[in-house]
Amino acid sequence: MSEEWKEVVAEWVGESAFQGRNPAGRYVQMGSIQGQPGISPMELMLIGVAGCTGMDVISILSKKRQKFDKLLISIRGKRAETHPRVYTEIEVIYQLWGDQVDPKMVEHAIHLSEEKYCSVSAMLSAKATIRSKYIIHQPDESVLPV
Repeated sequence: MSEEWKEVVAEWVGESAFQGRNPAGRYVQMGSIQGQPGISPMELMLIGVAGCTGMDVISILSKKRQKFDKLLISIRGKRAETHPRVYTEIEVIYQLWGDQVDPKMVEHAIHLSEEKYCSVSAMLSAKATIRSKYIIHQPDESVLPV
């Protein structure tokens, strides 16, 4: 078991804004500064789910030799009405573009990510019900996010 700590910083940069940074110098703005809205911490949690499960799904499908051109993950969350206003429901929609993508392999990859590999989903599922679905599109099909 890894005992390595992960470390990031969040620095106040004025008004209600913070800049979150990792050791590599990558950053994200949270809150608003000079009228420019950033990403809220709760939105970052949803983005974290998308990134975490997306990396898993791409890795698993690549190992299964599934060829696709694009993967788009849309997520929405419903929060409790009382504080601390945690997410109570999260819906994840995976959209893949490819003409030879096996739906059973997509289902299996999503299942493995949600049940075994995605640590972000695992933490959030302690408080929120997480539901997911997927859609496979043809490579030339243009679709707006669901």
